[in-house]
Amino acid sequence: MSEFWLISAPGDKTNLQAWERMNTVTLKSNLSSNSKFHIPDLKVGTLDALVGLSDELGKLDSFAESVIKKIAQYIGEVMEDSKDKVQENLLANGVDLISYLTRFEWDMAKYPIKQPLKNIAEALAKQVTQIETDLKTRSAAYNNIKGNLQNLEKKTVGNLLTRTLADIVHKEDFVLNSEYLITLLVVVPKSSYVQWQKTYESLSDMVVPRSTKMIAEDAEGGLFTVTLFRKVMDDFKAKARENRFMVREFYFDEKELKCEKEELMKLASDKKQQYVSSTSSWWPDNDSLCYRRASAPLTQKWLLGPLLRWLKVNFSEAFVAWIHVKALRVFVESVLRYGLPVNFQAMLLQPNRKSVKRLRDVLNVVFKHLDEVAAASIMDPGMDIPGLQLSNQEYYPYVYFKIDLSLLD
Repeated sequence: MSEFWLISAPGDKTNLQAWERMNTVTLKSNLSSNSKFHIPDLKVGTLDALVGLSDELGKLDSFAESVIKKIAQYIGEVMEDSKDKVQENLLANGVDLISYLTRFEWDMAKYPIKQPLKNIAEALAKQVTQIETDLKTRSAAYNNIKGNLQNLEKKTVGNLLTRTLADIVHKEDFVLNSEYLITLLVVVPKSSYVQWQKTYESLSDMVVPRSTKMIAEDAEGGLFTVTLFRKVMDDFKAKARENRFMVREFYFDEKELKCEKEELMKLASDKKQQYVSSTSSWWPDNDSLCYRRASAPLTQKWLLGPLLRWLKVNFSEAFVAWIHVKALRVFVESVLRYGLPVNFQAMLLQPNRKSVKRLRDVLNVVFKHLDEVAAASIMDPGMDIPGLQLSNQEYYPYVYFKIDLSLLD
């Protein structure tokens, strides 16, 4: 992305002089790429109203910028597996942001120019505020979903002491439905395999001989089964701990394991597609065991597809609104700076990154005649300029606002 400067200078009868002077000088030295920025004839209103509106638009400008930045960040989060394609989804009215800026046209349908400037500003503020409100609601739902997904995912990683065993154990590994016998799972460090084989039968009375079998292994150790009488289970666990053999608290339940497997399979499948549009939930039918066990937030996993669609649409809406706020600011400041009747030329410059300082110096020279006192103040930033209503905005002899698209990178 890039940085743009939106400036204006007084025009002549055809509004060509300011444009031609600036364009000729900057192009000659390859300082920037320039285009006219077309702002329609808006209703001016009173001077007092313009002064008040100037401050309100400054706040709205910052607010709208923060909203589009948040939306762009959420698009990046939702598309975590395809971050290289995030910029392709940051569009305004169906085109890339630079094209929208350089070919800007006021949206007469959304923001009719016959109404007062304050009404237009209020409509823009209402639109951006509603987008932010919806964003908070949807992002909260997304974060809830993401948290549940991460909790499920944790079950598939980690060592044999903590990870899920749903994809490891089988019915045949256990003695089931016995009144006297039980099969335990023991995690044994790799360095202790030999010791386990030599000692497990004698760790307690009533251990079934030759009943151990390794059913899984990771980088740290192996998962072994061992069968013994139920009444010596506590004694066996204590003696196993003394020898650094860790018994996992696990009891084979086929229905529970089946449900957990289904959840994990869905996680693996849907995580890859979490930003892909979906028209229906992937969750099982209402009468399935897993549906009854599932927490409510997880049943909203399917919302991630519609979430991306919403983010893309409302990024466009917010960005378009933001640039209309910029246009309003240029109009208001130009009238306050240059007076009536309204006659100025707005221009959009994309500075050459290597020539930003040089471009600024050239513009100050080209337009210094607009305000000799203000031009002198550039050398003295602490100097107060009576009547200047720019809040924390940098001052130059010409009207200037920055549009920084790098915040969306």
